[in-house]
Amino acid sequence: MRFDHAGIATDDADPLAELFANAFETPVVHEETFDGLQVTFLEMGNGYFELLEPLPDADGTIPRYLDSNGPGIHHVALETDDIAAALETVSDCGIDLIDDEPRPGAWGHDVAFLHPKTTGGVLVELVEH
Repeated sequence: MRFDHAGIATDDADPLAELFANAFETPVVHEETFDGLQVTFLEMGNGYFELLEPLPDADGTIPRYLDSNGPGIHHVALETDDIAAALETVSDCGIDLIDDEPRPGAWGHDVAFLHPKTTGGVLVELVEH
């Protein structure tokens, strides 16, 4: 597996994307509306920052996260070539799965999340490109 991205929950992605683009000289490489979110990916050279801004009146994981924790890193994503095999491997290692099966994610990728109670408090996303 390889590092893919850090998912960052934010109330306002545009100024944060501009700040990162200017400060880190990183371009926006993909934007989309997905699952009640405005999603913006910035190229970091060896991975991405994924900015996650809830759309107005959206309900879901990111709005709840922002209400409880405020803006910040929401998850870390690891890229795999075979998400089904990766889910089997991590499950065999005692990691609890949030997603037993891959589901559609941003940018057209299949994704699955691992429960933070068994990954040291870190929400981990597996991403198959």
